[in-house]
Amino acid sequence: MKVALVERLANIALELRGSSVQFVLGFFSESMAWRGLFRGSQRLQRVLILSAVSSGAGYGMYRANSNYHLVDWSSIGVIRFGRAFTTAASIVFDYKTSLMWVNPLDEDYSQIYSQIHLRSAEKLKKLACLNGGVFIKAGQHIGALDYLLPAEYVNTLKVLHDSAPESSLKEVKKVVEEDLNCKIDDVFSSFDERPIGTASLAQVHKASLKDGRDVAIKVQHPKVKDYSDVDMNTIEFLLQVVARLFPEFKFLWLSEEMRLNLPKELDFILEGRNSEKLYQLLGHFSFLKVPKVHWEYSTKRVLTMEFSTGGKVDDRAYMVANNINTNEVTKNLGKLYSEMIFVHGYVHCDPHPGNVLVRKTEKNKIEIVLLDHGLYQVLTDSFRLNYAKLWQSLLSADVDGIKKYSETLGVGKLYGLFACMLTARSWESVTSGISNKERTQTENEEIQANVSGFIPEISQILNDIPRQMLLLLKTNDLLRSIEYQLGCRKSSSSFLNMSRCCVRAVADDQLQRSTSIRQTLNISLRRRISLLKITLYELYLWFTTMDSILRVKALWSGQQMYLTS
Repeated sequence: MKVALVERLANIALELRGSSVQFVLGFFSESMAWRGLFRGSQRLQRVLILSAVSSGAGYGMYRANSNYHLVDWSSIGVIRFGRAFTTAASIVFDYKTSLMWVNPLDEDYSQIYSQIHLRSAEKLKKLACLNGGVFIKAGQHIGALDYLLPAEYVNTLKVLHDSAPESSLKEVKKVVEEDLNCKIDDVFSSFDERPIGTASLAQVHKASLKDGRDVAIKVQHPKVKDYSDVDMNTIEFLLQVVARLFPEFKFLWLSEEMRLNLPKELDFILEGRNSEKLYQLLGHFSFLKVPKVHWEYSTKRVLTMEFSTGGKVDDRAYMVANNINTNEVTKNLGKLYSEMIFVHGYVHCDPHPGNVLVRKTEKNKIEIVLLDHGLYQVLTDSFRLNYAKLWQSLLSADVDGIKKYSETLGVGKLYGLFACMLTARSWESVTSGISNKERTQTENEEIQANVSGFIPEISQILNDIPRQMLLLLKTNDLLRSIEYQLGCRKSSSSFLNMSRCCVRAVADDQLQRSTSIRQTLNISLRRRISLLKITLYELYLWFTTMDSILRVKALWSGQQMYLTS
């Protein structure tokens, strides 16, 4: 028995040593080609060498364990770092070598570039699935940036919203019992074994309280907090290396934003308070449902909420089967977010389909259920007002206003590209009026095709704009994705609701700064007149639309009479 164990350990050691040496030699053969890029930076050279050695060791241990299954390597920091480093090295090497002998003017250059993007995105997806936690979160963030990053990355990584790894039931119950300081059976009469949803930082199980009430229990993955600091340092380090190798690709904003928001998302007490505050602000919308929190069964790692049913907001088949009007859904979602952003400056920034449910109530009314309140952006008043004025300029095709308020937000001369990023429209459409010109499939394809050519400029904008803007861009793209999946486009009513909120935001600020009764009356009057104009224009659109519908019906009736005569 002892002899067999010794032989097994010897085999593992040999395999570990062989694979580590093989990897390190391979890495140095690649990295020597780039050494000139780091001349004058001995510290970074030493860090890279140390990273290569530690990554090689990690890779070797991973290869050994793939045969012997001794430990869960994902719980060991050096292994997680090793995976990330080798993935990053492979991607950098691919870009450097695949484009080395290709002329940018060649016809197949864009196709080769697209293939590298796709290969790299697949590697990042594999890394995220292996390491989980923060890496899944980073991948989801990238996958939400439609029209801002190459389609190969967005389309490949957006699937991470639905493919996060699960924790075992044993691990979940352990977290619940530790935090609630009791046995599961003492509080719950039933606890479903399979989660109803799994995300990067937690998973949700359905359960029933002793009094029969159904609840949804959100439980943090047991190890995610322990290695979140290591993972964030790893991502930050690798992004710095990439920025050094590719000066035109600076994505340091991603690590900065994640480092700021990750501690908040790991605190479920804060998430529960966020949900209650949102309902206080927007509870006047009868179509909004925010599940209530059961505070007596909630901690920083466990959040127990009222159980809510419904179909995902992008599930068109579900809506058709339940006679739910998709246009009404997108219109109401637009109302919610316009008021969050422009009026209150308190924004739920993770509206991906798994977090937004739609259902019919007992009174046959459409209801939107908003879940997962961990990621919020609080906007400063100055930012919120400048952003509202920028959107007023975008909606009225006021190029001077677009330039002025884009520069106020730190964009500078790239205001045209920034306007296209915000609206996901071409500059021609922006200057013609995005509410006047319908977006076409050709325009969508043209924008996505041109993203790769503007990556350096987009990267510069994302690094220069206020940090508050980053989550709003992500939110905009998630909402646009929902519209696309439902086959809807931003209608005139959506733009009108946005206009109303912008008018209210600007007027409310002016009223607060008013110094006389006369000035207050003038501001109130201008506000009422502006809102009246929007309402009259909305009525005009409704009547012209109804007139068109009646004309079509009359024409159809006439044709039917002609065919039967």
